[in-house]
Amino acid sequence: MPVATLADVGPQSQPVADDELTSQTSADHELPAEALADSGLTPKAYVPNVAMMPTYTPTPTSTPVPPPTGPRVVHVHGSTSTFWSGQTDFWNYVRQDTVNTMADRGLMALTGTASVANAWRALLPNYRAGQGIAIKVNFNNSTSCSDSDGQIDGLIQPVNALVRGMKQMGVAETDIWVYDASRRLPARFVGGCLYSGVQFIDPACNLNGGYASWASTDPHAFVTYHHPTNPSMPRTRISDVLIDATYLINMPIMKPHRIARVTLTFKNHFGNISEPWELHPYIGMSSPTYRSDYSPLVDIYRNAHVGAKTILVVGDALLAAKDFDAAPAASWATFGNKPPQSLFFATDPVAADCVMADHLRAELGSSDEGIPSAAYDYLRLAAAAGLGEYEQGDPWHAGYSHIDYLKIEV
Repeated sequence: MPVATLADVGPQSQPVADDELTSQTSADHELPAEALADSGLTPKAYVPNVAMMPTYTPTPTSTPVPPPTGPRVVHVHGSTSTFWSGQTDFWNYVRQDTVNTMADRGLMALTGTASVANAWRALLPNYRAGQGIAIKVNFNNSTSCSDSDGQIDGLIQPVNALVRGMKQMGVAETDIWVYDASRRLPARFVGGCLYSGVQFIDPACNLNGGYASWASTDPHAFVTYHHPTNPSMPRTRISDVLIDATYLINMPIMKPHRIARVTLTFKNHFGNISEPWELHPYIGMSSPTYRSDYSPLVDIYRNAHVGAKTILVVGDALLAAKDFDAAPAASWATFGNKPPQSLFFATDPVAADCVMADHLRAELGSSDEGIPSAAYDYLRLAAAAGLGEYEQGDPWHAGYSHIDYLKIEV
């Protein structure tokens, strides 16, 4: 049967119902923050560039592209990247070699370079041996070191692909720290790493690295919140693993959320802070304390250890989900009734979340049970705070006017 490409399929989805999530534990989420403005540090901007690419690419891209001049989001689709058809152990049905190719092509297109090593040199121009490069994965549905319940969680294959690329520019394996400070990294994930020197850090399992801790005396170890009317926002602290790191790679999963409606790049940082559940009333649109003019997600990103350290966003949509704590969805109408089989690459977190949210909206609809307009409030606020480019667009047809959205088929 012919495989649909990104250019062949379009949105034909029905909204998916979502129940309201009521409570979670401290090991439940992911995100730290304190004001970058307060820190005196300058956030990392886009990779140096030359010429703006067209915003919409209706056919697969196979030729080199010039560097971006603004917020580029590269969407790489690999029709052979997965061979999963609903099995509980979804992590065993991903082809590493295809994911490697997807990562290589995505990073070169993102940076406008001709080799993987040069792509990483563009992203890590000041790297020196001994500097920690933290990769924040999402294991919000992992409840034990032997977790295998089939609910959506991070995959090791895109992590392996990034490590493989960084090694080509000379990054030491021991400088790469894969972590979720609030959730357990199970044996099936850690055991799938192809590089023995990589460190894995979590709060309980310590399978190959260490335990996440929260004891730093760094002046920016706590998040500074700027709520318009509530000066007594919850006091949350940044995990030491991120404080100790020099660089951060954010690897969210493309999926919706029952409270915030989307959980992507910004909300993945809930796994970097203590007591993240105390922020739920401020991100849930049905909460009486929710405000469209304030989001703690913005304050978290402005922390000196979050925004200023972030050099790359890699959105994992190889096997994405249509609910927060569900199994991956085997059939997406917008992806030809297959899994998305996609990775998204960006240096702009706002643009990255806009594109992934637009893909979720195209699939799930725009009702309150899908991805309503209010789900984009935090992105509008993040753009107003200077954290990136906001644009709600159509990733399947009209594309974008400001986001440099590039599609690649491998």
